[in-house]
Amino acid sequence: MWTDPEQYITGLSLHKLLDLFKYQPDSPLMFSTGLFLFLFLGFYIIYNSLRNNVRIRILYVTLFSLYFYYKTGGIWFLLLILTATSDFLTGRMISSTHSKTGKKLWVTWSVCMNLGMLMYFKYTNFLYELGIHFWHYLGGILNEPALQQLTCKPLDIFLPIGISFFTFQSLSYTIDIYRGQVKPVKRWIDYLFFVSFFPGLVAGPIVRAKDFIPQIYKKPVLLYNHLGEALYLIICGLFKKCVISDYISVNFVDRIFDAPALYTGVENLLGIYGYALQIYCDFSGYSDMAIGIALLLGFRFNINFNSPYQSASITEFWRRWHISLSSWLRDYLYIPLGGNRKGKVRTYVNLIMTMLLGGLWHGAALRFILWGAIHGVALAIDKLFAGRYGRKVNGADMPVWRRITGVIFTFHLVCFAWIFFRADTMEKAGQMLTQIFTQFEPGIFPQFVSGYRLIFLLMITGYVVHFMPEKVDLAIRGKITCMPLWAKAALLSIVIFVVIQMKNAEIVPFIYFQF
Repeated sequence: MWTDPEQYITGLSLHKLLDLFKYQPDSPLMFSTGLFLFLFLGFYIIYNSLRNNVRIRILYVTLFSLYFYYKTGGIWFLLLILTATSDFLTGRMISSTHSKTGKKLWVTWSVCMNLGMLMYFKYTNFLYELGIHFWHYLGGILNEPALQQLTCKPLDIFLPIGISFFTFQSLSYTIDIYRGQVKPVKRWIDYLFFVSFFPGLVAGPIVRAKDFIPQIYKKPVLLYNHLGEALYLIICGLFKKCVISDYISVNFVDRIFDAPALYTGVENLLGIYGYALQIYCDFSGYSDMAIGIALLLGFRFNINFNSPYQSASITEFWRRWHISLSSWLRDYLYIPLGGNRKGKVRTYVNLIMTMLLGGLWHGAALRFILWGAIHGVALAIDKLFAGRYGRKVNGADMPVWRRITGVIFTFHLVCFAWIFFRADTMEKAGQMLTQIFTQFEPGIFPQFVSGYRLIFLLMITGYVVHFMPEKVDLAIRGKITCMPLWAKAALLSIVIFVVIQMKNAEIVPFIYFQF
């Protein structure tokens, strides 16, 4: 017990300081927290002083990235280092091996290492549960009570934050070396920098080595228009995540999906619309902040979302939604499966297989596989009609009425698939659909508007902003980019103030942290 007040204050300050170096599972370090803003400002001041020193700058950013991952995911930063080390050495071996067979063996090792690690952490319990269900089914057929009495107790396996992202990112590096598209980096620390770079570490975008690694050795230059663009993206990301996504999630969407049978069909439908907006604002908000923060550091990431709900077809949707993942699945799964080179039927099968595996990537549950199957079948059907009628996938050649019809249909198809993506169980998904088709009760809509005024306003605002024409978005971006520095600072302060006012008591993690 402290007896001297000054000593007590000193001890309390020391305790707070030590907390900065401790992993706190209930308070992960995220872009939308005040702690990150505080740490990033300190980091950035030192970073600017190291712009002319490549080696020290790479080491400094790598150490901060590992610290960032530790504060987000705990001791599993060691797994990140292991992945980077393994693929760094594998990449060197692929490059130095002259025989094609040897190169194949090394790239196969990389695939097995990365996917094996992903399988263990993400799918062990899922496969274990499927095995138990199989024995129960077999016991019923054979009339063996012993098989039917087998129980399934999940294994205590922690899912490291962002493992799906950094394994895919690292895996693409070794595959690209094998294909001759990338040369291996010479230093281990450079590769660890690439894999651990904190803006896109835990939830993407999935960055390709050929796009990112050349930027490591360039002197970071932050032009005034880049500063404006970065701040614009960070402001948009904060608003999407903390003002729209978090608020409608905690105060409306979660309630509907937790107990859909307690609500009318119209409330369930609005809950689905709310989740469609929530997951878009959550994930694109993270991507906006990641791209903006990377730009402040002198690195440019490719766009990851491009107003996906404006799509007039499901094919166009996947060219606008989570672009880094959809392009990764295309280049490293769909094309190796044969793409569209082996006939129409094989093309449709390849599309469905790609999306089934894409659904499984999102989560170890049958509902994610069903979500992938819905998108895969829809893509195959869309490909069939596009080939038969010569329609462009982006819908640019459509008459206005057809494009509007296509956007409405595609949006509702995506929303239908979101039901299975979000619902905890298939039973709840069934309850939600039952309420919509049997207990719709549209007359309750005015009560919803009056009872959830702010929720309704935020949903309307979110969708209006999302469906703004691209030229309007570019005009707003241009205006903010050209603002004087004091005006940018004032705008950022206003957004931070609004975030604080609407902030929940508990931190709401980004949805894709669990993937």
